[in-house]
Amino acid sequence: MATVSLTAASKEDAATVFGVLRMAFPTDRSLDDMAQEQPGDHSVVWTAEFEPARERIPTDPVPLDSSVSATLQGAYAAVDQLFEALSTAFAVDHWGAASGDQGKEVDVRLSSKR
Repeated sequence: MATVSLTAASKEDAATVFGVLRMAFPTDRSLDDMAQEQPGDHSVVWTAEFEPARERIPTDPVPLDSSVSATLQGAYAAVDQLFEALSTAFAVDHWGAASGDQGKEVDVRLSSKR
């Protein structure tokens, strides 16, 4: 299991990123669970959990309206598989990573492939 958290994203871009991952991997969100904005003047973090499997459905490049910051957290293999799926669909700028005994965290910036 791995968690994906998105920041600096519109609800449409969050839905696009989660849609790509939902097509490739099982998730804790139902198909009708769409990103919702909350009223107020605060930062929004969109979060979902995915269960990457060895065999996944390949994805094609998908456009985003603007760049999106993403944090991937979980077991090493799960984070690597999510990173691979995102790299197939989007241009990925790798910002940094932190590793521990049981898992890792990777920070990336997603944008449309050119």
